[in-house]
Amino acid sequence: MVAISDTGPGIAPEILKNIFEPFFTTKGNEEKKGTGLGLSITYGLVQKMGGRIEVSSEVGVGTTFIITFPVYSEGSEDESDDRA
Repeated sequence: MVAISDTGPGIAPEILKNIFEPFFTTKGNEEKKGTGLGLSITYGLVQKMGGRIEVSSEVGVGTTFIITFPVYSEGSEDESDDRA
C-alpha cells in the first residue's frame, strides 16, 4: 500500500466523483493543458494488476490517494504469468 497526500486546495465532491473518468478535466479549452486521461489510465493499470485506488479529499485541506496492490509469493496459486 502506498498513500500519497498533499496539502493543496483539495477537490470538491462534485468533481471528485468524476476524476477517474476518461477525458474528464477541469481545465478550460483556453489553457490547452491536459487531456483528462492521466488518472483514468492510472486507474485502469492499477486494476489490471489486481490493485485498488482510493481517494479522499477535503476542500481547503488536501487530497490523499491510496494505492493498494495484492501481495504474491513465489509459487502462489494466485500468481499469473500474464501480469506483466
